[in-house]
Amino acid sequence: TVGKFLEGKTPKQVEKITILDPACGSGSFLIGAYQYLLDWHKNWYVENNPEKWAGGKSPKLYQTEGGDWFLTTGERKKILLNNIYGVDIDNQAVEVTKLSLLLKVLEGESDQRLATQLKMFQERALPNLGNNIKCGNSIVGTDFYDTFDMSSLEPEEHYKINPFDWQNEFPEIFKKENPGFDAVIGNPPYVRQETLGTVFKEYAQKHFSSYTGMADLYVYFFEQSHKILCNGGFFGMICSNKFMRSNYGKGLREFLLKKTAIRQIIDFGELPVFLNASTFPAIFLTQNLSVTEQDFIYAPIKRLSFISLFEEVKELGIELDNKSIEGDNWTMARKSEVGIFEKMKQIGTPFGKYVKGEIYRGIVTGCNEAFIINRETKEKITSEDPKSAEIIKPFINGDDVRKYKINLQDSYVIFTRRGVDIKEYPSIENYLKNFKDRLMPKPKDYKGTDWKGRKSGKYKWYELQDTTDYYLELSKSKIIWPEIAKESRFTIDREGLFLNKTCFFSPVEDLYLLGLLNSKLIWFFLKNLCSVLGDANKKGRLLQQKIYIEQIPIRSIDFSNSSDKTRHIQIVELVNRMLLSNQQLKTTRTPQEKTMIQRQIETMDRKINQLVYELYDLTDDEIKIIEETT
Repeated sequence: TVGKFLEGKTPKQVEKITILDPACGSGSFLIGAYQYLLDWHKNWYVENNPEKWAGGKSPKLYQTEGGDWFLTTGERKKILLNNIYGVDIDNQAVEVTKLSLLLKVLEGESDQRLATQLKMFQERALPNLGNNIKCGNSIVGTDFYDTFDMSSLEPEEHYKINPFDWQNEFPEIFKKENPGFDAVIGNPPYVRQETLGTVFKEYAQKHFSSYTGMADLYVYFFEQSHKILCNGGFFGMICSNKFMRSNYGKGLREFLLKKTAIRQIIDFGELPVFLNASTFPAIFLTQNLSVTEQDFIYAPIKRLSFISLFEEVKELGIELDNKSIEGDNWTMARKSEVGIFEKMKQIGTPFGKYVKGEIYRGIVTGCNEAFIINRETKEKITSEDPKSAEIIKPFINGDDVRKYKINLQDSYVIFTRRGVDIKEYPSIENYLKNFKDRLMPKPKDYKGTDWKGRKSGKYKWYELQDTTDYYLELSKSKIIWPEIAKESRFTIDREGLFLNKTCFFSPVEDLYLLGLLNSKLIWFFLKNLCSVLGDANKKGRLLQQKIYIEQIPIRSIDFSNSSDKTRHIQIVELVNRMLLSNQQLKTTRTPQEKTMIQRQIETMDRKINQLVYELYDLTDDEIKIIEETT
């Protein structure tokens, strides 16, 4: 980000460049930027007649007895005061940043050399950074006082407000001909939206086009940073990549698409860039310009053991344009792949519409240890009271759901939904009493931090935490899938199994739909749509949540068209055989029989894939792309 501004410039031109970290913390990014500037200046002077820059009233360089060139303390101070700026909400962090930068000014200086320079030029050893590094809330302006009374805020609403006025705090920067900072860099704070409070959210809603009620704090740092950049200024931050595909990121995606020129997105996926933190980080580099056509590099980084990130981006980066970042989600796919998505969308009906909005998540109990039981416990409870069997249901989780099959684990859920009269089931009541302290809903007025029970809610201690109003749908035939998967894992349940929260389902008996969902084409679509844990092209796990699944384009059948009708019949027949073959595979004992059945399954799978390609009217080249990437 900083390097872009230095290209082709002289030190005189660089004097006026302003670099800001709006959430500087203890100063790591500012120190990095400062060091970059120090190295650049020294190299420039050394390469451009160093003796010239070592003389005069304000020398830039001095040479040691060993012949090495170094920047003078005066030059290092000037660079710091001219170029480096920071803001943080934590006053202690601000002081640490100042100290760190001042120590960097003196780095490498001997006492004798420093004393000589200070005596020669009669200057202070250290500059005053009060006008460069300041304390305040970078994303809340002083107009906050016009709307909210600070004294009336509840503690949980009081997200360190400390409003900050950029124009008044940095007047020389915002009164210049092209007002604003030249570069904004950093790593915005990771503050989840649940902790922001309603007052802050009300302010954010009025001031940020990227606002959504579920947006984490870093979203607003993106937009605010561009507001305080000069026209054409550069932005570079590392933060979570989740906004690229999440619902809460829609506003920010639109802002970046319409209000900035995206230059690079360097995506680290699940790599542990920050130790002990699952942040899914990416580096976003933009320019503060409105453009009609985006043209940028997307680099999905696969490892952290590279020698040079620059070279890694050069090797892995692909050129993308508007087509990759328009619509509801950013696909980050090549133009050839985007063309297939568009064809699918034109041909198909969104899954959510196809199933009339009937997509549900599995059950949230609030305490699985109490409500999830094994066969032995079930039999003990029902032997004491046979009536208990009415609300004890066979139960599976996402890991049990496989492609065209379910791996039952003899697991059951005590389904005490809202409104159940526990007195009708005394043996269940007695069993759940063993967990009562962990099942109690937390009172709303509870102020402590050591509550042993469940979260607050309008449920009784023996009831499931969530309402599960759709519970009747669980007893129907349904297509189910796991929330997290690294391959197609859709199947059908006709036994009325109950599902935990790591599963989703749609209560439809539709084998044609099941065949489509398990096809390579649909997996290809999901790979480029869903949020990914890891690398989608190397068995990374997709988050198959409702917001993604409901977008799958499902090819409807025109039963008056003989070709359509024939393909529909063929897919249904093949899926039926797939379900039967997978059942046989469970009970087959000899290796030879297992191998034979597995070969049959693979053959049928290929036939389904081919029929699906035909239904979506794919060309040979398009099929080749899908086969290669899946």
